Amino acid sequence: MRMHTIAPAQGANTESKRLGRGIGSGLGKTAGKGHKGQWARSGGGVRPGFEGGQMPLYRRIPKRGFNNKWRREFLTINIDRLNSFEDGTTVTAELLIELGMVKYFEDNRGLKVLGNGTLEKKLTVQAAKFTESAKEAIEKAGGKAEVL
Repeated sequence: MRMHTIAPAQGANTESKRLGRGIGSGLGKTAGKGHKGQWARSGGGVRPGFEGGQMPLYRRIPKRGFNNKWRREFLTINIDRLNSFEDGTTVTAELLIELGMVKYFEDNRGLKVLGNGTLEKKLTVQAAKFTESAKEAIEKAGGKAEVL
């Protein structure tokens, strides 16, 4: 390949229509705009969503919900998923992300351990938050729940 042989892909570039260049071109006289009316005028047409003066759909439908800018989102995991670790392991958010057990997202506030299921392993779990049931289950299994 040489610089002088580089060209766009076949059909990628199309010639622009030459409007209003005589009857023989097929795009003469009205230049494909038909006769008179809003769409034939210079700068004619209406904005997207305009429905001829009728109340547009985006204003007829009620608004719902809002985005709370103070919301704090955590990486979450249930204690039953922690049974895959060996006894005595220290479980951290970094370890869970590395193993793909929790999905990482940029603005997370740390790990929150939820109490769904049962835990049979003696683990040290380090997290930003624990539910009451998760903390009880970890301690009942002989492990430790450490809040970071």
